[in-house]
Parts: sequence; C-alpha cells; structure tokens
Amino acid sequence: MGRPPLAFPEPAPLHERLLAPLERFLHIEAASGIVLLAAAALALAWANSPWHASYEALWHAPIEIRIGSWLTAEPLHYWINEALMTIFFLVVGLEIRREMHEGALSSLRLAALPLAAALGGVAVPAVLYLAINTDPATRQGWAVPTATDIAFAVGVLTLLGRRVPSALRVLLLALAIIDDVAAILIIALVYSSGIDVVGVSVAGAGVLTVLVFQRMGIQSAWAYVLPGAIVWSGLLQAGLHPTLAGVVLGLMTPVTSRSRDGLLAEAAHALDEIGERTRSSSRDVKQLVPPLQALKRANRDLLPPVVRVEMTLHAWVAFGVMPLFALANAGVNFGGIPWDVAGAPAVLLGIVLGLVLGKPCGVLAAAFLAVRVGLCVLPPGVNWRGVALVGCLAGIGFTMAIFIANLAFDSSALLATAKLGVLVASGAAAAFGLLAGFLVLRSPPPAGQADARGSGA
Repeated sequence: MGRPPLAFPEPAPLHERLLAPLERFLHIEAASGIVLLAAAALALAWANSPWHASYEALWHAPIEIRIGSWLTAEPLHYWINEALMTIFFLVVGLEIRREMHEGALSSLRLAALPLAAALGGVAVPAVLYLAINTDPATRQGWAVPTATDIAFAVGVLTLLGRRVPSALRVLLLALAIIDDVAAILIIALVYSSGIDVVGVSVAGAGVLTVLVFQRMGIQSAWAYVLPGAIVWSGLLQAGLHPTLAGVVLGLMTPVTSRSRDGLLAEAAHALDEIGERTRSSSRDVKQLVPPLQALKRANRDLLPPVVRVEMTLHAWVAFGVMPLFALANAGVNFGGIPWDVAGAPAVLLGIVLGLVLGKPCGVLAAAFLAVRVGLCVLPPGVNWRGVALVGCLAGIGFTMAIFIANLAFDSSALLATAKLGVLVASGAAAAFGLLAGFLVLRSPPPAGQADARGSGA
C-alpha cells in the first residue's frame, strides 16, 4: 500500500499573522512583570537581611576584561547597568521601529492619542517634582517620575483578565513605548556629559559599518555584534550614555524581509524535495535534513529582521537582563537611608507624588484636551475610565525610573532615597491600577450568554 500524500496545514489568516508578534510581545511582558517583582522582592529582602554586606560586595566585585594588552576592570554593577542594559535598549529600539512601521505609531492619526497622553504623563510629574524640589542638588531627579515600565504595567493589566478591551492594551503599550522614547531623549540630552568629537567619530564609524553590512545583504545578527560594540564604545568616549547604542541599532534594523517571491520559491523547492524523498523507497531519515534546513531558513527569512531579532532577544531581556538589573538595583537598605541628608524627604515625596498622582492626572488631562480640540478620538471600546486606568498603570516606573535615578544622583544617600521612592510609587500605582480596573471595567459575560444575547434569545 502506497504512502498517503503529505498534508500540510492551511496557512494562518493574514490578521492572525499580523497580530502574532503583538500577542507574543504582550504575553512575554506580562510574565516578565511577575519575574521582575520576584527579583525586586529578593533584592529588598537580601539588602535588609543580616547578610546585607554580601549584597553590596557582590555588585561591587571587579570584573576584568582583557584583549591583548588592553585591560579594563569595572564592578559587576557597572557591566549590568552600562553594558547588559544595552541589550534592553536594543529591544526598546526594535519595538519603536516595529510600531512606527506597522503598529500603533505607524501614522499620526493612530499615534495622536497615545502621544498626547504620554507627553502629559511626562510633563505633569516633572513639574510636580520640580515644585517640591527647589534645591539644585535634588532637581536633577526631575525625570525619574516620568518613566513607565512596560513589563510591570502590562503584567498588572493582564491580572484584570478578559474585562480589558484589546484596544486598551494597545493604548497602554503605545503610551509606554512613547514614554521610552521620551526617556531615551532625556538620557541623551540631559544626563550625558560634554560631547567628544573623537568619540562621535568612532560611533559614526560603527553606524557606517552597519549600513555597509546591510547593503551587502548580510543577514546574520552575529555579524553586527562588532559594529555594535564600536558604536557602544564610541558613545561612551563621546560622553553620551553607551546604552543608547542599543537604541541606535534597533532603529536601524530593516523592517522588510528579502524578496518574498524568492523566499517562497526556496520554500516550495524544499517542500518538493521533502515530498520526493519521503515517497522514495529509502527510509533514511538523514536525507530529509538538507531540505528541512532549507525550509527552516526560508521560514526564518520571511520574517522582517526587526521582528526576527526582537523575537530572539525579547525573552532573554524579559527573563534575564531586566530581572538581573532589578536584583542589582532594587536592594535598598531601609535602615541605611540617612533621612537627615538635605533634600532626601523632598526627593521621596516628589517621586511618589509624580508617579502616583502626576502620571494619571497628566495622561488623562492631555488625552482629554487632545480629543476635545479634535486632534484624535478615543478608540472603539475605550472610554475615559479606561484612559484613567491606563494613567494609573503608567505610574509604574520601576526599571526605567531606577535607571534614570542612577544617572541623576551622584549622592549615594539621594540615590537610595530615589530608589525607595520608585519602589513605593510603583507598588502603589500597581495597587491603585488593579483596584481601579476591577471597579471601572465590566467583566464580559460567558461565551454562551454572549451568543444567546447576540441571537436575541
């Protein structure tokens, strides 16, 4: 009896393939929020335990890197915050690039509402912080309460379940991404030292190398590691924060794949070979390896590089880089905070009020004004209570807020106070957002009841 012909599943509908990257992104972010929370809790417990000295000693342990006669030695904390977080910013750059191409930021009409809301969510907390902090030593932290942590915010929103409209999730995601853009600009313009021309030239050489590689059609991501390292070192030498190299590389990643016809032809040829070798009398499975590998390459290359690289790195960043950053930076020793240091109470109050009160007020007021003057409209399924909920969740600053705090404060006392403020405010914003979500969002009826209502039963 002959073997039955090979049966291949029908391709997924177009809308499912377009939404798949967004759904995967939200799923990873939601799970990452739980891991981040666990890492922050562990850091706090460790820093306030009898073994708190080991916590400080670990992150200040020197790590040496030697290449020939060149040697550099920096503490572990430095390599996490300055080098490893570059991968985090690379994923941020990829998210921005993808959303600008085909997502919530692909047109001014789509981006108008989250853009207005994000600008309000940046301006009001900053003004509120500056109103409380009049000392020049503490005013440098004005940008700390302007940040939003995507992972934590999406994670809390996920806890609300099916009552959350999909349009509200997209609004929160778009707002958080624009918040990241604002944070990147603030880091580049405010928290960078004077520009060194030689460093800029080195970074420019790295960028030019990336462009040449792209022009040559080089697909392997590993080929871009060396040019990326050149951009990183150039920005460091130039006085700009080196993690911005990740954003630069992310924004340069192509959003279109190779010729679709050519890739489909490769896939069809590989499928033909698999069919022929499967129908042959030989039962040697090894002969299927070459066409299966060709099919895998064609399937991979059908994805645009911006999606492919993001899919590869996103889970590593969400479950590796960000929790490690939280573990290294969230360990605030409550008993070691010197409250008698001038400006410490004002820093704490400014950050807490900025994130918990300023964020939702700024988001809601700016969005209302933008809709009122006709710049945009609320998406279908989103009302003002939903926008207020998004504003509450935008007050979860955590990762980016702590990152900016590290840049803003040279004083260890003020930095510890700022971190405490971020942790308190993020926890309060998450609790308020969760409570508000259960109060203002209606739970959808079960599927059977919904069908019965739709049929007029």
